[in-house]
Amino acid sequence: MTTNEIKDQVRAYILKEFLPGEDPEQLTDSLPLVTGRILDSLATLRLVAFLEETFGFEFSAHEVGAQNLDNLDLIAGFVESKRS
Repeated sequence: MTTNEIKDQVRAYILKEFLPGEDPEQLTDSLPLVTGRILDSLATLRLVAFLEETFGFEFSAHEVGAQNLDNLDLIAGFVESKRS
């Protein structure tokens, strides 16, 4: 799975679950999700569960945070590192 395919899956999930009706063009690869307060703590945990289930790995407690989940670029890079 390519970086862009990972981003596309995560983008579709975020748009469906947390931003219904929003313009998909506004969810850019670098848009801050956690620090921009698009995702609150509960939404972040739901995103973590989605990533674990979809991509077949588990987060460690210290990995759940803005350092890995703040935008689509970070998320895709993190998923790739966990899968390799």
